[in-house]
Formats: sequence, structure tokens, C-alpha cells
Amino acid sequence: MASNPLLGVFFHWLGGLFSASFYVPYKRIQRWSWEIFWLCGGIFSWLICPWFFAWIQTEDLLGVLSSTSPEVLQQCYLWGAGWGFGGLTFGLAVRYMGISSGMAIVLGLTTVLGTLGPPIASGHFGEVIATTSGQFAVAGTFMTLIGVIIVAKATAEKNKSLNTSENSESVDMRKGLLIALFSGIMSSCFAFGIAAGKPINELTIAAGTASLWQGLPVLCVVLAGGLTTNALWCFWLIKKNGTAKEYLGQVAESAEKLPVNNLVKNYLLASLGGALWYFQFFFYTMGESHMGKYEFSSWTIHMASIIIFSTLWGLALMEWRGSNRKSRMLLLAGISLLVLSTIVIGVGNSFQ
Repeated sequence: MASNPLLGVFFHWLGGLFSASFYVPYKRIQRWSWEIFWLCGGIFSWLICPWFFAWIQTEDLLGVLSSTSPEVLQQCYLWGAGWGFGGLTFGLAVRYMGISSGMAIVLGLTTVLGTLGPPIASGHFGEVIATTSGQFAVAGTFMTLIGVIIVAKATAEKNKSLNTSENSESVDMRKGLLIALFSGIMSSCFAFGIAAGKPINELTIAAGTASLWQGLPVLCVVLAGGLTTNALWCFWLIKKNGTAKEYLGQVAESAEKLPVNNLVKNYLLASLGGALWYFQFFFYTMGESHMGKYEFSSWTIHMASIIIFSTLWGLALMEWRGSNRKSRMLLLAGISLLVLSTIVIGVGNSFQ
């Protein structure tokens, strides 16, 4: 299949839309603790959906994975587990640093390391930067970084104008910086896991799978690592908080029970949220398959798309209602730069 970078950008935008949308069903879940709905949805995100779609869209899934070297499987799994730590600590970084600094550092680090890290680690960065396509990819990455910083500043300004700024008593810049650095570095591990899975892609195509779906088996392994990290954390919280009974409808610290229809609704909403979360990477692999030689640039487009559509959801849900003009102008500038960065990368990849 011939690559089509602009079509790849479109697929990445779809992935960003799903990533930005997955928490909407979670917000409608009633009387469940975070660890309960996060684990329930995660079973769909990191286990059921990856295996289901890889099974139906690829040829000889089990044969491909069994033919993969243990070293490759181990790398993919461990990178996925590392990425899980990044996601779990993002909220802490924002809590201790504030949304502007925390968001800028975590997402900025994740974008730069997840995009440029794989070609640097493989020793190919010199070849990349020597080409027009590579220069466009790097330029787009740093445009995204600037866009992230501007959107973070816009969000902080919005909170300030609406008197919803974070409690200064919870701000600890030293602790927050350490957590933000850790979260940003570990969150980029997913990109390294995808890069480590290239031998699986090759085996998948050799088995007769269309190149559009070549990345789906890799997700089974990388997301298994993420499932491990998140599940262990959720199990610890469930034990600590005594919330396991919520799965049966018992409300925590109460004799009250959820009506059966509400309990069923919670399960359906968690399942929907988990499936929406998975589809970000379903479309990510489709987009990556069209990006050509410099598919590593997919990570920047993915991160930019998530921020773009998350912001649009915030606008749709009236989270910016009543904010001042400065915050809205900053937001417009940041989103415009993020959109432009994805187009720059797509155009640059077309020069291959």
C-alpha cells in the first residue's frame, strides 16, 4: 500500500477525537469510585478491544505473536508498563504544579521524547534531520510543543478569570517538578513500545495482513503492559478504600444499594468509555501506516490532536463560558498552532 501522509493525519485526528471523548461516558457514571470505573473501563481499553480487533482484522494473530522473538515481546510489554506509570502520575503533577506548568511540562516532554526519542535511540536522527521531510517533522514537533505551552497558559488564565484556580496550599513546585518530569518521560514510553514492535508489524504483513492493520497486534502486547500497571494500582486502591462491593451495587460507606438499572448503566458507560479510549490507538496505527519513512512523527500528531479535541469538548461543555478575552485569544492561538503543526508534518512527509 502506498503511503498517504495527509490521509494519515486524518486518521490521527480521528484518534485524537476518540482520546478526547473517552472520559465523557465516565462523567455520567453514578456512585462508583475512580478505581472501580477505571479498572472496569480499562478491561475494555487494554484487553478486550485490542485482542478483538486484532483477531478480526489480522491474519494468524497467535501465529504472528508466537513467532515474535521473546526480546521484542518483552520490550513492548515493558514500554507499555512504563507508559502506565506516566498516565497514573499526570494528575499528581498538575495538582502540585498547577495546570499551566504541570500540563506544559508533562505533555511537552511526552511530545518531544515520544517523537524524537525513537529515531535518536536507533541512531537514525542524523539521517532524519538531513532530509526535507525530517526537518518538517522536527519543526512540527516543536510547533506542537509551543502550542501545548500556549494552551496550558490559556487554561490557567481561564481558571484565574473564573476564580477556579488551584488551591495554593496544594502547590509544591519542587515535588511537582519531579513528578511532572517522571510523568512526561514515562508517558512517552508508549511511542517507544510502538517502535519496538516493528518486527511484529513485519511478521503481520508477511502473514498476509493488509498494511493498514499491521500495527494492531503490537497494541495487544504494549497495552498488556499498561493493563498490568493500571490494574495493580486499582487493586491497591480497591483494597485500601474497601470499594470492591461497588461492582455489586453497594455504595461505599453506606448501606444504600444502586438500583439494578443504574448499576447496568454504570457498566455500559464504563465499557463505552474504555472502548472509546482504545480507538485512539486503533486509528493511530492506521495513521502511522500512511506516514511513510518517518512514521515516528505520528506521535506528535497524536498528542496535538488529543489537545485540540479535548479543548473543543471543553468549549462544547461550556467550560470556557465567562472566561476573559485574554484566555480565549491564547486558546485560539494555541489551537491554531497545533492544527498547523499536524498539517506541516503531513505535508513534510509527502516529500518522501
